[in-house]
Formats: sequence, structure tokens, C-alpha cells
Amino acid sequence: MTRVRLSVAERRGDLLRAAVEQIEARGVTAVRIADIASALGVSNALVLYHFSTKEKLVAAAFRHAAEGDLAHLGKLLGRRTSALRRLRSAVRWYAPTGQAKGWRLWIEGWAAALREPALREVAQDLDRQWKAAIAEVIAEGVAAGEFHCPDPHGTALRLTALLDGLAVQLTSYEGAVPRARAQEWVEDALSRELGLDSAALP
Repeated sequence: MTRVRLSVAERRGDLLRAAVEQIEARGVTAVRIADIASALGVSNALVLYHFSTKEKLVAAAFRHAAEGDLAHLGKLLGRRTSALRRLRSAVRWYAPTGQAKGWRLWIEGWAAALREPALREVAQDLDRQWKAAIAEVIAEGVAAGEFHCPDPHGTALRLTALLDGLAVQLTSYEGAVPRARAQEWVEDALSRELGLDSAALP
């Protein structure tokens, strides 16, 4: 059977996806180069050839995941519809009650970032870009007269803090908060921040 020779970019992509899956399954601390190599049926040496250390691979894996999340957020916020619909769509996707995957990965990442500067930089960059994107669409909605919000950046920060906190509760403590209740809190927070009645949300 002929083996397919992958380009450097394709091989790195495979390694990053495998690293993300292994980190989600095992955690940042426990995951080993050997786990990632085994998942792809390649040698440890090949993994190290591309990333040289576990720390560099882990940071690159989180950046890969972050770029995927930001790309999806960009699609949601770039739709040709009202700012309110785009904002609500993004919040519902990001919320731990929605379709966003990988909350276990990011909780692992936040914990590891306390000790790993490279990982902390990745997490902070994602956080800044997420808040900026949300603040921008809120400002668009205010300019269009869809709702009232005197501080889009503050609103973006508060919404993110609520969503991240709920993610920890729902992911780490099963049954701590019913998903339906968490969704109600998210909807209430969004309508309150925008000065709307919850019934006005599309």
C-alpha cells in the first residue's frame, strides 16, 4: 500500500488537531508527545521535528483551536441581518448551552495558562478578539437604533464573564446549573444589557 506524503502544512494541521483532541481527553498536564504521535500512527520524533517541545505544541494547538473559534464567530457576525440577530446568534453559539464545542479544552487552557506564558498569550489574544468583535456588533446595533447600550465594551466584557463562568459550572460540576436555567440567565443578561424586553429578542 502506497503511503501518502503530506505537505508540511498538512502534517502540522494533523498534529494540531490530534493535540487538541488529546488535550480535551487527557488534560494539558497529563498529555504526552507519545499520545499525540500514537493517535496519528507516527513517531515521537516526527512530532518533535515539527514543534520541538511539548510546550510549543500545546500553545500551537490552543492557537489552532482559537483561530477556528474566531473564524466561526466571524461568520456568525458577518451575516446579512440585523445586529441584534447576529449578536444573539453569536452569544447562543458561544454559550455552554449552545453548539460551541471544546469548553473542556478551554478550561484546561485557562488553568495551564497560569503557569505557561505562551499559552497565556494565546488565551488573552482570543479573549481580546472575542470581546472586540462583540463590542463592534453592539456598536453597530446602537448606531442603527436597534437597541440602547452606552458602553459596548463593558457589555462585551460582562457577557463574556457570564458565559465563561457558566461554562465552568456546566462543564466541571454536572447538574450544578440546569441548562435551561443557564439559557434563561444568558437571555436575561443580553436583554438587560441592550435595554430590551426579553420578548423583543428574535
